Amino acid sequence: MFNEQDIVAVNTLRALSVDQVEKANSGHPGLPLGAAPMAYALWAKHLKANPKQSDWIDRDRFVLSAGHGSALLYALLHAAGYDVTMEDLKGFRQMNSRTPGHPEYGWTDGVEATTGPLGQGVAQAVGMAMAEKHLAATYNTHDYSVIDHYTYALVGDGDLMEGISYEAMSYAGKMALDKLIILYDSNDISLDGDLDMSFTEDIEGRFKSQNWHYLRVEDGNDLNAISNAIEEAKAETGKPTMIEIKTVIGYGSPGQGTSSVHGAPLGQDAWTQTKEYYGYDAEAFTVPEESAALFQEKMTERGATLYDEWMAMYEKYQADHPEKAKALESAFAGELPEDYDADLTYVDTNADTIASRVASNKAIQALSKNIPFLWGGSADLSSSNNTMINDAEDFMPDNYAGRNIWFGVREFAMAGMMNGIMLHGGSKVYGGTFFVFTDYLKGAVRLSALSHLPVTYVMTHDSVAVGEDGPTHEPISQLAAFRALPNLNTIRPADENETYAAWKVAMKSTDRPTMLVLSRQGLPVLEATQTLAEEGVEKGAYVLSPSQADTPEGILIATGSEVALAVETQAKLKEDGIDVSVVSMPAMNRFEEQSKDYKESVLPSAVRNRMSLEMASTFGWERYVGLDGVAFGIDRFGKSGPGDQVIESFGFTADNVSKIYKDAFN
Repeated sequence: MFNEQDIVAVNTLRALSVDQVEKANSGHPGLPLGAAPMAYALWAKHLKANPKQSDWIDRDRFVLSAGHGSALLYALLHAAGYDVTMEDLKGFRQMNSRTPGHPEYGWTDGVEATTGPLGQGVAQAVGMAMAEKHLAATYNTHDYSVIDHYTYALVGDGDLMEGISYEAMSYAGKMALDKLIILYDSNDISLDGDLDMSFTEDIEGRFKSQNWHYLRVEDGNDLNAISNAIEEAKAETGKPTMIEIKTVIGYGSPGQGTSSVHGAPLGQDAWTQTKEYYGYDAEAFTVPEESAALFQEKMTERGATLYDEWMAMYEKYQADHPEKAKALESAFAGELPEDYDADLTYVDTNADTIASRVASNKAIQALSKNIPFLWGGSADLSSSNNTMINDAEDFMPDNYAGRNIWFGVREFAMAGMMNGIMLHGGSKVYGGTFFVFTDYLKGAVRLSALSHLPVTYVMTHDSVAVGEDGPTHEPISQLAAFRALPNLNTIRPADENETYAAWKVAMKSTDRPTMLVLSRQGLPVLEATQTLAEEGVEKGAYVLSPSQADTPEGILIATGSEVALAVETQAKLKEDGIDVSVVSMPAMNRFEEQSKDYKESVLPSAVRNRMSLEMASTFGWERYVGLDGVAFGIDRFGKSGPGDQVIESFGFTADNVSKIYKDAFN
């Protein structure tokens, strides 16, 4: 049971949190003051983690989805003994500090996820819980549970209002993720004011309807009640648990219970009054000895003991199941088997004309044979995205070892959950939908890139060739939007070979996501891609079909299905005595990373007659065609009709493209 010393420890966390905000004159004191007791009860009694081995694979995961309360997380990390110093706390929200305004994975020791855009931490926590179930089913044996931990998330009202939380929690309930426990900081206040102005849901009814176990703690300062609820949640089987904990935002401060304490410093006078309310008089940025002793005992030492016990068990597991242990370690290290691509064979021009989405499916089948930790699925479009592994079973509550994930029509949550799977470690994951629906999931792709997570996005139906489904389903601006996103491979392959090469880029990636942009319609295998595609895709662009002369008269630059059109146009121009080269540019970002000499070899600066071909927005192509060039694309919404007719109506024919080229340059 908790006692008065624990209350002092809670107030120490509150003080360290507000000290950070006051020194920075920036931040959110409301959540730390109200939620510190639930965080302390969890970390001091339940959380299985070793601050001195923060990458322990069987640790519990804690996600602060309400990332604006980061000061509380940093206070916890410091108190528990992670590599977060008092100087780090003093640098809160300052340039280059390890305590940024919102938590950032990979930047601060002990931070499990980049959060702040509300709701995404919920989806990431669901993904972590999925990974725990999958890995436990894959690697545990009847006598060894080497993967056996919980995922906790602290969420606020804003998280639960965001649509992604509905998607992710619906999926978690369906999948019976009973080792997922949500602590809801329920304080009836949002940033603008009273919560009932915008959010009056029956939380209990909502979560029970989604197959969640629901618990409620009436007093957010009652450490024992909170701890008992967590204990009950851990005992629940077959359902994830939502613990609604009623709190007072900014508890103890003059502005408690109002939105005024959500996102602004208290000010020194108000902070002094608040500490008087607690009966807490320690100097700023200090930890009283009695609190330090509790933190050491209940977090640092308890975590070390749990780790040592696990390590003793794991050493026996290694001896009894060496192959499983080696596979588990390789999976967490992200080490691809040497022969991971042995069944992925480039084809010649005699191969069948197939859509790049079909080529992608062939790649998935080949890669999944040799990468046992590769799994994924689709947002209810697997028959169109071609994302299922043919000889694998489905990931379901009765078979968590399954490798085919049925995400359902939950695009945003799918991407957020994949981020969580990658954050957990031990997997390579991919997910698919139509390219146009990336508008639904872009926020999570952004966090993939920001967090350096090598998630693979399989985006099919990449152009107006979608046809009959019409402009609602025909992407126009999406390529430009994702090319503008830092640290993302956006790859639009031209044929089967480029698709295989693109999948290899995705599999080898360790610090950035990859978006594969794939066709619905069939694409011919292009001359020379059998030998050139691997290096060409790796480098982002390459000369696919050179001119006859050493220096071409002009250059046609294309991506995806339009590369074949560029080759056809090259032949037509040659009939008129015009000698141009064709450059395939599947990945602009990768081309930009190449040496100046390489870029010059592909796009000689002396050649000013340049034309880009892409059935999408022309935005961004001016970088490559220059002031004298022509960017031929589609700068309006699409049309409904048979795909080939829609393509022709937009002028993507060799006759029209060659005419445009000649009108511009001859």
